[in-house]
Amino acid sequence: MMRRRTFLGSMVALSLPGLARGQAPADTLEPPFLHDRLRAAALPDIADRLPKNPRVIDLAAMGRKPGRYGGDIRMLVGSQRDTRLMTINGYARLVGYDEKLNLHPDVLESFTAEGDRVFTFKIREGHRWSDGSYLTAEDFRYAWEDVILDEDLRRGGLPRELLAEGKPPVFEVVDTYTVRYTWPAPNPDFLPKLAAPQPIVVVMPAKYLKQFHEKHQDANRLSALIKQYRAKHWRDLHTKMSRSYRPENPDLPTLDPWRNTTAPPSEQFVFERNPFFHRVDENGLQLPYLDRVILNVSSSEIIAAKTGAGESDLQFTGIDFTDYAFLKDSESRYPVKVSLWTKTQGSLVSLLPNLNSADDGWRKLFQDVRVRRALSIAIDRTEINKAVFYGLAAESADSILPESPLFEPRYRSAWSQHDPDLANRLLDEAGLANRDDDGFRMLPDGRMAQIIVETAGESTLETDVLELVTDHWRQIGISLFIKTSQRDIFRNRAMAGQIMMSMWSGLDNGVPTADMNPGMLAPTADEQLQWPVWGMYYLSNGQKGTPPDLPEAVRLVELLEDWKKTTVMAERRAVWSKMLDLYSEQVFSIGIVNASRQPVLRSAHLRNVPDQGLYGFDPTCYLGVYKPDTFWLEREA
Repeated sequence: MMRRRTFLGSMVALSLPGLARGQAPADTLEPPFLHDRLRAAALPDIADRLPKNPRVIDLAAMGRKPGRYGGDIRMLVGSQRDTRLMTINGYARLVGYDEKLNLHPDVLESFTAEGDRVFTFKIREGHRWSDGSYLTAEDFRYAWEDVILDEDLRRGGLPRELLAEGKPPVFEVVDTYTVRYTWPAPNPDFLPKLAAPQPIVVVMPAKYLKQFHEKHQDANRLSALIKQYRAKHWRDLHTKMSRSYRPENPDLPTLDPWRNTTAPPSEQFVFERNPFFHRVDENGLQLPYLDRVILNVSSSEIIAAKTGAGESDLQFTGIDFTDYAFLKDSESRYPVKVSLWTKTQGSLVSLLPNLNSADDGWRKLFQDVRVRRALSIAIDRTEINKAVFYGLAAESADSILPESPLFEPRYRSAWSQHDPDLANRLLDEAGLANRDDDGFRMLPDGRMAQIIVETAGESTLETDVLELVTDHWRQIGISLFIKTSQRDIFRNRAMAGQIMMSMWSGLDNGVPTADMNPGMLAPTADEQLQWPVWGMYYLSNGQKGTPPDLPEAVRLVELLEDWKKTTVMAERRAVWSKMLDLYSEQVFSIGIVNASRQPVLRSAHLRNVPDQGLYGFDPTCYLGVYKPDTFWLEREA
């Protein structure tokens, strides 16, 4: 039976006080920040800036206080590339997750999903881009036909998320406010990827972007634009001007709560409220409450120091748990508050044996599950937790967290107990029984069993953990040597098989639901450092890399394909369970601790920032699911 799911957004017509169309807007509903533009008739009244059915955020029902307009907040970022944080945290998506990780329409008024094959999207009538142009089916058509399917703009083919069994959908414009995507097979990735931190782009501001497209612009005018913006080709110009994830073009219309007003390069980026944003609170106030978010670019190494010196009103990036005591102490000097949120990674740091290592001896050993298990249970996670994390983290394998509906205690405990005696027996059985005079094991080829663990050198935390692991592995006859490098070099060496073992974060999404893709448990990407060559093979559809030759890794890919084909929730959950069991038992990554803590500092005057939350890139979009557009200043700091 085909499963049909219908998701409705806010179906409240503009019956909120002062918002009925044709009625003079109440002054209290207009943000004072916009008054000058309203008096100059440079903007329409609020009733004409909002969609006919805006999304109503009932803050009281969420246990939070409705706010009021006004104020700026400052944030510190490590580079101008971090303007993308505004897209991630603004979290305006066609569909998005709530705090319990349920999907809801957001920019869309509603949508239906029939058997995860047919997706029908209803656009909010009267919804506008930040430049005042209307959002309609034409913006979806432009993105699909003129960008995604354009061979100049989409070299390398369609994104995997837009393919089901290798085939793209049929796109239809049903009417001005309705579009439909129909695949020949289920595509369960579609909705979650629209809700992702870096979402797939299926809608673009057509009216603005057509001026940069060969199909819609006069050749002479297009040539002049290419020269004006110093591009090599019209496709480079279009790509540059349309980049929405990293909003560097101040003229690009957006649907986000704040829009960038600063062109790079700059040491400060000012994001101002989008006067056409589609959300309102229960009192009819248009969100966001805050007028401006100011990003100040600083050296990454001193962000924590500047934060503790009162130079940020909302900070979560560039600071870590090691900064917590210093930041907490700043509460006595500045009007700030520091909370600890729970990180969502499967493990804050993980050891990743490279199953694709170019070293034949170590590759064979790492592909032996007895070796991976021995290295894991030789680690004293309790000691590391107490020494590095003050006992506040959870000792665990690299696995999902209890906050996930898929969690089972066996995933956390799989081969994560401290048992050096069993570790020694497993290594003996794996052919490493011989030792040298210093007690270190010898490889079958006569070399000493020394594992070089490489890191990107971005955190002292990694070194602190590895120094303890060095002592633990010495007890089982394994020598550990730490090598640091830079991120780009680090990843290139991993792909070339030159890295024996790396330290990186664990599973990206430690709070998955059955509707989310379990690809992180299988070799699906070259950034998975335990099997980058196998991951590249999957990512490139067999054009690069090599296919996995380890039966358990092959089985994970097969299970992933099973998940993609089913539309029944119980079957999806069953696939997740099988993959989690297999991944945990095979110890493809060696987790240390999870549920670690992330400091979140905020101005003492900033309201509606939760004291506790789940903090991670995917799926919570850092602060995104907690709706920063609803944060407000009780008085300007």
